[in-house]
Amino acid sequence: MPQSEPVENAVPRRERVCFLMHLKPDRVEDYLAVHEHVWPDMLDALRRTGWHNYSLFLRAEDGLVVGYLETDDYERAQREMAETDVNARWQATMAEYFVSESNPDAASERLTEYFHLA
Repeated sequence: MPQSEPVENAVPRRERVCFLMHLKPDRVEDYLAVHEHVWPDMLDALRRTGWHNYSLFLRAEDGLVVGYLETDDYERAQREMAETDVNARWQATMAEYFVSESNPDAASERLTEYFHLA
């Protein structure tokens, strides 16, 4: 019996993205409090621009934030998000919590994925 060729998966592989940001250690509690009530229009914008399975993790003792998301195209998702008014307002609000008081999106450090077990 001949072997069939593998079927191409119709679902495009999502890009897995991990990044670091650095909070001011004395602002961690305030930062967490803000994230208990993320603006609904911010959540809608993230979804609309392609941010999926998005999580933030914190090492509270030094303010290290690790972000993870999945997206079809990270550069496009970032660019489209940067074009929204709600993101500009959110980033301006968040800036005071970060070591670098510039736009927190611009100060994030993307990590390289070197292993994945699906």
